[in-house]
Amino acid sequence: MALFKSIQYRLYFYMTLLVPAIAGTTFYFVAKEYVYAVMGAMLTVFCFLRLGRCYRSYSRNFDFLLNALENGDYTFHFPGTGLSMHEREMNAVMNRIKDILANARKEVIENENFLSLILESVSTGIIILDDMGIVQRVNRTALDMLGLSVFTHSNQLQTINETYPELFRRLKNGDIVQITLPTEREELQISLQVSQIRLKRGMMRIITLSNIGNELEMKEMESWIRLIRVMTHEIMNSIAPVTSLSETMLFMHRDASASPESLKQNTLEAFEAISSTASGLLLFVESYRKFTAIPKPKIQDFSLNALIDKIVKLHETAVRQKNIELTVSIPEPLMLSADENLISQALINLVKNAVEAVGNEGKITLSAGVRDHGRLSIHVANTGEPIPPDILPHIFVPFFTTKPSGSGIGLSVSQYIMRLHGGKLQHSVSGNKMTVFSMIFHVL
Repeated sequence: MALFKSIQYRLYFYMTLLVPAIAGTTFYFVAKEYVYAVMGAMLTVFCFLRLGRCYRSYSRNFDFLLNALENGDYTFHFPGTGLSMHEREMNAVMNRIKDILANARKEVIENENFLSLILESVSTGIIILDDMGIVQRVNRTALDMLGLSVFTHSNQLQTINETYPELFRRLKNGDIVQITLPTEREELQISLQVSQIRLKRGMMRIITLSNIGNELEMKEMESWIRLIRVMTHEIMNSIAPVTSLSETMLFMHRDASASPESLKQNTLEAFEAISSTASGLLLFVESYRKFTAIPKPKIQDFSLNALIDKIVKLHETAVRQKNIELTVSIPEPLMLSADENLISQALINLVKNAVEAVGNEGKITLSAGVRDHGRLSIHVANTGEPIPPDILPHIFVPFFTTKPSGSGIGLSVSQYIMRLHGGKLQHSVSGNKMTVFSMIFHVL
């Protein structure tokens, strides 16, 4: 408002000079006085020159103000002395505009610094991506999880896993995805959660990375608890009838009225039942012994190709009888540094399960190769029925089985063998709906 008043005062001041000038010019035509005509013309020119000078001065100041603000320069200050009253008022107005915008900018910078401090303080990784995959912001936790010193574009994730750039690009609001990030000592199990917000510069996706390793450890503890329950159940089921039969036989032998023939017959039946129950309990204990008696691996180099060929020959008869299509896919000779006998045992368990799962005329694929960061992996895939979701959490629990004659230790033993080698056994479903069990070894 003061700006417009200043201009108004200026115009009023010079118009008061213009009026006499115009009057003098008019008087010239009436009185034909050349002196007044010349004075009036000079005064008119002087007023217009002064108006032009004020306009150029104000225009220069406004241009300077706008250019400085556009470039983020708030160090300037318009002078307040040695000028006319109207120029001082004009400069005071522009200085006030500058101060208001400088304070607003300072507040924005403080808020950004506060937000950055919060992002760097949390233990959750945070990545903000735009629609082009450009990283707008990332905190140190996320960089540590990804193993990157600088992260500017989602394409850099290809160094971790070639599928991750496309995975991150396809993430949508509300998605929750689990991925594996390798580190020098271990593999991190990471949960990705996505939310998005539309800003003036476009749609932004906020991706949080949470290490769920502790949760998995809790699940492992729950698995051991389930194991103890299974063992308790099996042992109690075996001991209860033996105890009951023993008490019955003691009562009969103490009964003086029992006939010898009846006593003999009941004793034979009782011993048969006890023998059958004891045999079942012995098989269970033998399975437990096999599970707990796995020796410490004796590491040595051996040909993985030769080992897989040997395992295929072991199952050749079963594969032929069920008309199963068995395919081996190993593109290059591979050497593995591990305990050959233990790895062979784990592979036999996986192939045996695959043969049982596919039924007649199914397909089984054995493949192996070196994954990212030099990690070797062996995959056993089959076209059998997928594992039901309610069964999936229990498949690695020792002695858990859905087979009438199964012992329930095959997968748990295979997983334990992989852990002894510093690797892991992992279940997944391939793109063509095949059930896959992968033996993943750490860096070779």
